[in-house]
Order: sequence, then C-alpha cells, then structure tokens
Amino acid sequence: MILAKYMIRQFGIIICLLSLAGSVGAQDNFFQNWEVRATQTQAKQPSWSVPVFAPYPMVIQVFRFDAMRQITPARTSTWNYGAGRGLNLVPGFNSEFDVYNPPYIQHHSKTTDGFGDVAFLYKYRLLSSNQKHGNYALSMQVVATIPTGDHTNGSTDASISPTLLAGKGFGRFDVISSLGGTLPTGDTVKLGRSIAWNTTAQYHLGKYLWPEIEANATYFFDGKNGGRSQNFLTPGLTTSRFKFHPKEEQSRTGIALGAGMQIATSQFHTYNHQIMLSSRFIF
Repeated sequence: MILAKYMIRQFGIIICLLSLAGSVGAQDNFFQNWEVRATQTQAKQPSWSVPVFAPYPMVIQVFRFDAMRQITPARTSTWNYGAGRGLNLVPGFNSEFDVYNPPYIQHHSKTTDGFGDVAFLYKYRLLSSNQKHGNYALSMQVVATIPTGDHTNGSTDASISPTLLAGKGFGRFDVISSLGGTLPTGDTVKLGRSIAWNTTAQYHLGKYLWPEIEANATYFFDGKNGGRSQNFLTPGLTTSRFKFHPKEEQSRTGIALGAGMQIATSQFHTYNHQIMLSSRFIF
C-alpha cells in the first residue's frame, strides 16, 4: 500500500509538470522565461546522454525516476524505488538545482521496508562548449543529504558530498569522469567517509541510442568498511530525448530511457550486482 501511494505521487508530479509545460507556450510568463534561460544555458554544452549510474558535468532540466534491484553477497534482493533521483532544474547562470525525493526501499528479508533520505544538489558549470566548438564540460557540485529515512533505511546524520566533474567528446564518442567524497556531519567514526571515482565512456549510435560502459569505484575510510574499496563495471544503454511534439523545433518536452547493470569486479563488494531502470521526463 505504501509503495502504491509512492508510485501514485511520482506519477502525479509528472502530470503536474506536463500541465505546466503545456501552459508555457500559451503565454509570456515566468515559466516561459525560465524555459528560454534553460535552453540558452544548455546550448553552450555538449548534448551527451546522462549516464545510467554515474554523475555528469552537464546541466539538465528533467524529472527522473529510477528503480534499482540490488543482490547482496547473502543472495538477498532489495528494491529501491526512486534511487535518490528527482527534480532537476536549470534556472540559468550555468547552474543546476536538484531536489531528490526520498526513495522507497523494499527489502525481501527481515529488514523493515521504508523511505530513505531527502537530498539536494547544486551544480555550477565552470567551463563548457558544445559539439561544434570544443565538445567539453567541466563542473563542480555539492550534494547535501538530510537524515529523514525511517527504520534504518537512511543515515543517522546529514552528509555533504562535493564532486568535480569533467567530460570530453571526440566526434560521436565521449568520456565523462567525476571524483568526489561523502563527508558525514557527525558520528564519522561509525559512518565513515568515502571517495567515489566514476568514469563513463559513451558512443552515440544512430539518432537515439547511447551504449555505454561505466567504472564505478568507491574507497572507504573509517566506518565498518574502513580501509576497503570496491569497483563495479557497468554496461548500459540510454536514449536521446523522444520529443512529445517533434514538429515544433522549440519544444523541449520529451522522454528518455536508460538501463544498466553494475557487476562487481573487486574482491570486496557490498553487493554482487545491481540492475537499474531509468526514466527521464525532460522539459
């Protein structure tokens, strides 16, 4: 029942955004001006696809809903609905501001199901050029996580995660990489700190398809996994935007999809593999 209500709420957000997007073209108002700023800001960066798992240096305006199925070394499975994604907004000024809904985590074990933590992101694009004038992007971002989760499905303390992100394209091929850390604001000895290094290689195949391979590495300091590290290789496939109004050149609204699987390649790993299904409503 709780999961059904959560899914209905996510669907309701998409309906609201669709209604909002439909009213944008009808009158010159705040939302239309916002759309113009977002279009102008994004025109100055490469139009690479957003990776399945890894962060990215582009600024993107989207409502994203993902679902993940994780298999642990004990062969138990956990579903994560939402996967810490949510609403991404581009107000202009080379910036992106995100609000991440608390995911709903469903355990197929004795662990109690429940909601995870709320998070917020601010990204500033330092340098960028579109495919015609350099094909690169460099950004910095910070994520703040608030401990709103219930039944141990979230953290006991807030955390700050600063990250540096960069990407370079070579024709239809591009490489995106990011390096960042997660720093709890309290109880560091118990929670530990970590550094995440993600690298994605993509190829633009045809008009819509973006096959990719990701390397997702995490290095742990303190906490129960202190001194250990894990790495996953992640084959995946994403799509470009399928426009709702393809005949309207200025129309932004559309949907993009993605899927991938993380496969553990290190001796130590907190889970064996993880499947992600991703839906992105672009507006």
